[in-house]
Amino acid sequence: MKMKDGKKGGTYLVEDIRLEEAIMRRLQMLGMIQGTQVEILNKKHSALIFKVRGTRYAIGTAVAAGIEVKEVSGDE
Repeated sequence: MKMKDGKKGGTYLVEDIRLEEAIMRRLQMLGMIQGTQVEILNKKHSALIFKVRGTRYAIGTAVAAGIEVKEVSGDE
């Protein structure tokens, strides 16, 4: 699923990032790489606030649409 479709309070693993090179590299420098766990903290009109590696970030929904994630089940 796309990260923009995730639920507030949900925890997800990054599976793939398909964005233009500059944005993808910036996210990688922030620690968002394949296999990284992210938690969606809030969803607003055109922004998504999430936590990765203990730090909160906000991205636009267009960027969040380029990030593929899978939901982490309770037993993982």
